[in-house]
Amino acid sequence: MKKVLILGVNGFIGHHLSKRILETTDWEVYGMDMQTERLGDLLDHPRMHFFEGDITINKEWVEYHVKKCDVILPLVAIATPSTYVKQPLRVFELDFEANLPIVRSAAKYGKHLVFPSTSEVYGMCHDEEFDPENSELICGPINKPRWIYSCAKQLMDRVIWGYGMEGLNFTLFRPFNWIGAGLDSIHTPKEGSSRVVTQFFGHIVRGENISLVDGGAQKRAFTYIDDGIDALVRIIANKDGVASGKIYNIGNPTNNHSIRELAHMMLDLAAEYPEYAESAKKVQLTETTSAAYYGGGYQDVQNRVPKITNTCEELGWAPTTTMADSMRHIFDAYRSQVAQARALMD
Repeated sequence: MKKVLILGVNGFIGHHLSKRILETTDWEVYGMDMQTERLGDLLDHPRMHFFEGDITINKEWVEYHVKKCDVILPLVAIATPSTYVKQPLRVFELDFEANLPIVRSAAKYGKHLVFPSTSEVYGMCHDEEFDPENSELICGPINKPRWIYSCAKQLMDRVIWGYGMEGLNFTLFRPFNWIGAGLDSIHTPKEGSSRVVTQFFGHIVRGENISLVDGGAQKRAFTYIDDGIDALVRIIANKDGVASGKIYNIGNPTNNHSIRELAHMMLDLAAEYPEYAESAKKVQLTETTSAAYYGGGYQDVQNRVPKITNTCEELGWAPTTTMADSMRHIFDAYRSQVAQARALMD
């Protein structure tokens, strides 16, 4: 019976992963976070052990639980582009510096470290599909602070690989635009404060215009959260050590759509729901520049498609949720929250 430590257990990946573990395995979950709003009934589960805390403050609790548990998932990170541009040091301090002691503890106590890398490490890679073993990782100039997230994550990947050369049992996983209910709050009206699907969804619910940054031509390969969690549970199980020392892209290459296509898709779907249809009619698509939307330090990637060959073959996994079904699941999940999100217009 594995003991799994999830730091950032209330986050998007953390709460979905905890739910799946408690429903489908006999593993124990030890979770830490500063909030609990996404955890709900999970807090009462006999195999869920929650501690309210902060990885930058409660360092002794973290080290004790790294020592106690079998698998360590440090999921605490800032992952919103507006923060990369406006507060790059915050991103480095949390995503790299605060996580480094946890990596070192995992190495010290001989644990399986399952670390969230990111599709962003590939940066402006020119490959048609990003290969975890061969693609070049290309960042923009220093005067574009947007790249600090990619760069900090890449450095952490390299540090973890270095510890692996000295015996650390690790797996790096790179989520490609995982989407689903609970990704960010739809109650946050400020542009750039959440990831694109949630951002657009909030605008639709409130009848606000959607801004397409630089025309919305940039593409992303979207992955439904349940598919991502399927792969993650297989990594944690690590049958016959298959995932040890590996880097896995976890994404869905068939769900590759431009941001403009995404906006149209969401508006078309909203028209089918009585809760969303009226407000969706008020939404206009407007174009803006990345400098106006995020600030001058932003730079974007035009295409980001994962090569998932090794993920599928080694883990016996494949993404199965279409873009249409992913969207429908998200629209269904938020039907009860429409009133609160609308109130933000006042």
